Amino acid sequence: MTKTHDFVSVFRSSKKPDTYLYVRRGHLWDDLPEALRTLFGKPVHAMDVVLTPERKLARTSAEKVLAGIADKGFFLQMPEEQDMAIVEFKMKLGQRNR
Repeated sequence: MTKTHDFVSVFRSSKKPDTYLYVRRGHLWDDLPEALRTLFGKPVHAMDVVLTPERKLARTSAEKVLAGIADKGFFLQMPEEQDMAIVEFKMKLGQRNR
């Protein structure tokens, strides 16, 4: 079940332009999947925000972010032209979780 709000930290990637990672505030970097940490590079803190489903975000919906955090502990936002990379990354994560 998706929470109605959460205190979220947003990080930008040091490796990939326009790539952001949303996690519950206080989430430990080492607790994220190794493949994600490798892809993302060193996290650069962008902001902390109380996120509600109604909140407007520039490139995704707050509902998707909250659902991703509830399901996986993070939400990865990548540039639109890298949509295929997201699909490939999700497939790799799914294979490792078997």
